[in-house]
Formats: sequence, C-alpha cells, structure tokens
Amino acid sequence: MIIGVPKEIKTNENRVAVTPGGVLEFTKYGHKVYVQSTAGEGSGFIDEEYVSAGATILATIEEVYAIADMIVKVKEPIETEYSLIKENQLLFTYFHFASYEPLTIAMIERKAVCLAYETVEMPDRSLPLLVPMSEVAGRMAVQQGAKYLEKPIKGRGVLLGGVPGVQPGKVLILGGGIVGTQAAKMAAGLGATVTIMDISLNRLRYLSDIMPANVTTMFSSEYNIRKAIKDHDLIVGAVLIPGAKAPHLITRDMLRDMRPGTVVVDVAVDQGGCIETCRPTTHENPTYIIDDVVHYCVANMPGAVPYTSTLALTNATLPYAIRLANKGWKQACIEKPELKYGLNIVNGKVVYQGVAEAFNLPYESVDSLF
Repeated sequence: MIIGVPKEIKTNENRVAVTPGGVLEFTKYGHKVYVQSTAGEGSGFIDEEYVSAGATILATIEEVYAIADMIVKVKEPIETEYSLIKENQLLFTYFHFASYEPLTIAMIERKAVCLAYETVEMPDRSLPLLVPMSEVAGRMAVQQGAKYLEKPIKGRGVLLGGVPGVQPGKVLILGGGIVGTQAAKMAAGLGATVTIMDISLNRLRYLSDIMPANVTTMFSSEYNIRKAIKDHDLIVGAVLIPGAKAPHLITRDMLRDMRPGTVVVDVAVDQGGCIETCRPTTHENPTYIIDDVVHYCVANMPGAVPYTSTLALTNATLPYAIRLANKGWKQACIEKPELKYGLNIVNGKVVYQGVAEAFNLPYESVDSLF
C-alpha cells in the first residue's frame, strides 16, 4: 500500500502522524511511504531522518494526497484539503465529526473512507487511540489553567498550590475519565484542593481509592455543579461521549455565579464542548472573556507539546496503521473489531450513529459494510 503523510496545516499544529521509526516499520512490510517536506519538523524530525528510514519526500500536500491509498494524519482535514481527497481513499486521523457539520458533509461528498482515531473502541469501551492525547490534554488543562489564573492575563491572581499560611487554589474537574484523572493528578501535585465529579459511582469509588488526600470526589448533578462553581478558581471540562456531541454541564447563566477571574478550560471543545459558552480557539489566541470568566478552549491542546504528543500518539496508532496497510481496511476491521467502530463515513454513507444524530443525517449500520 502507498501511505501518505501530509504536513498538518491547522493553526499551530506541530504534531506529525508518522515518525521516522514508523516509516521504517511500514517499509519492513513492503509498503511505500511518502512524506510531505518538513512534515515532521515541528515535532523535531527532519526530512533526512525520514529518507534514512525509507520514505520518499514530496514537496507539496497535493502530491501526497494524489499518490496515497491511505492518508495518515493527526487532525481532521481543513477546508483547503477537502478537494484533495479521493473517492475510496482511506483517511486515518482524528475527525470529531459531531462538532463540525461542514467537515461531515465534505467527507460524505468526497466518498472517502473515514476511520476516526477517537471512536476506535475496545470491548471494555476504552478508546485506545484517544487515551494518549487525553492524557496529554488532561495534564495540560491544569498547566494552562494555572497560567491563566495570573492577574496580568485577567485571572483571579491565585497560585494553585498556595504557600505556607495561605490556602491553595481550588480546582473543579467535570468528568472522571482519562482527561479528568490526569487533570486531577496534575492539580493535586501542584498542591491545589481538587474536586472531581462524575455520574458513575464505580468510577468515583476508584478515584477515591487512588487519589491523594487533597482530591475529593462528588456525584455530578446540576445542583452540585451550580454549588461548586461559586468558589472554585479553575474549572476543567473533561466530559466525553465517544463520537457524539458533549453535553452542556455549565450553561450561559451559570457564569454569573462564578467569581471574576475564574478560569474555565474545556477539553471537550473539539466535541462541541461541555461548557455552553466555549468555542474553539487556537494557540495563537487561546482565551477570551465572558462575564469576567476567562475561557481557554484550544481544540488541539497537545499540539503545543508536539514532541511528547507525537511519540505518545504514534505509539498507539502505528500498530493499527500497519494492520490497515497490510490487510486493507475491510479485512483489518474484521480481524480487529475495535477498528470497525472507528469507521464514521464510508463511500458517502454515515455509519456512526453519533454523527448521524448530531446533524439528522441518514444512518446505516457499520455492519452493513461487511
């Protein structure tokens, strides 16, 4: 198979989907890999390393799309890439379709095979290709939130860890999954007082067992959320419904209950956000203020630490990408059922229910493809 690795062109996205080590693994199976020039530079990998590993460097993104049977990316294609995508071409990347209708319609029209990292799902309902970036994003949420609590950037002027004689800051985390767990670990490590909410009592029991003493758990309900936001300094939205739009746990009217300078970080923003007033921002312009509440809503947070993120992501995606190249997408999905759940749009048909429901589109069962 011919694998194409284009340079990511989303604003300040410095990750790359395949490392030179990944290229070497593909070539061991006889596959050809074409990498766009400078695709890896943002993550610390230069063209010469790719060539040494067996890749061919192409000058333009158009050449990569034109030659490849399978495109391996990090982020969803943006508007300038839509016309480059060919019918039956396999795209293996993060899509987050349910948060952006134009992308969904474009991929239906291009009749591509869209296999989304974020909906590849194991029998235990874990999401193996979302976990690495969720771990990075959860940790970064607290790192960025701590920074934007500083007064010069309109935060409350609170040091999360406090100092002797001064109480530490308070962090509220909505969601006890991978993102929420990692955010809680980071916030607790800084010395903050942390509250983590979830609707699963089993998950809360687990978190209560593993977390340090400065982390408390609370059942997630509108009443409890409304009460907690009144005195917490940093609020992290960490709610995910795989492949579907995130629910709004904090609504517009709730901002009035927060203290001026409170910071909200919505990690779920690429799935529509769990804070109603959040909209996607970029690393260049990461924040905005509504009702004196600082909103940090960067949709590709791990892109700010591309070296770490690229290695973490490719550790997880490469085995699946190699299987897709070796077997073709249909046989690979039969042999590895978790890949089947990654199929969102195939040859113009929406085969993931959450995407169809988000935009009231016709839905066909993914099993009909086999």
